[in-house]
Amino acid sequence: MKTAFLLALIASSAAAFSTQTQQKSSTALSAQFFDDELGAQPPLGYWDPLNFSENGDPEKFARYRYVELKHGRIAMLAFLGEIVTRAGIHLPGTIDKSGTTFESIPNGWAALSEVPKLGVIQLFVFVGFLETVVMMDRTGEGEFPGDFRNGFIDYGWDNFDAEEQLSKRSIEISNGRAAMIGSVLILAADQLKIELPLIGQM
Repeated sequence: MKTAFLLALIASSAAAFSTQTQQKSSTALSAQFFDDELGAQPPLGYWDPLNFSENGDPEKFARYRYVELKHGRIAMLAFLGEIVTRAGIHLPGTIDKSGTTFESIPNGWAALSEVPKLGVIQLFVFVGFLETVVMMDRTGEGEFPGDFRNGFIDYGWDNFDAEEQLSKRSIEISNGRAAMIGSVLILAADQLKIELPLIGQM
């Protein structure tokens, strides 16, 4: 028993001095560039499973961060919209001249076929307006990707110290990621006809 232990000990110490080529994965290469960036949070740290940022290009990273923030904000609105309408709260009035009420539009995927064509066009025009006129850094004053204040509205942002600003930006990224996952789960459950309990019923 002691002989076996000594042999194992010798073998392990010899292995420590052997020359072995260690190759880093692409994800590890990505992480070495951006593991201190905002959004690299426990337990995953910097998570880039498809290796989009493996070359460490800061401009590409800023672009991806901008897109992530935008998708996260859209997903937060989508998730909130799902929660509100599934709770039975709808806009008053009608959505078209034929008298289709907002309340009569079903939730989830079924809404796509029930919203009148002119309503869909109005949605696309409104979203296009937001995308090209409102939701962008028009003045060049943005301090970070997704900063659309344009010197106009800051909701007290400048009153926060640097640590609190960083914390709030981190919270937004986390909430956006959670909302993206939550929105997909709601739509998947809707497609699979799984009944989702309302918050008050949980």
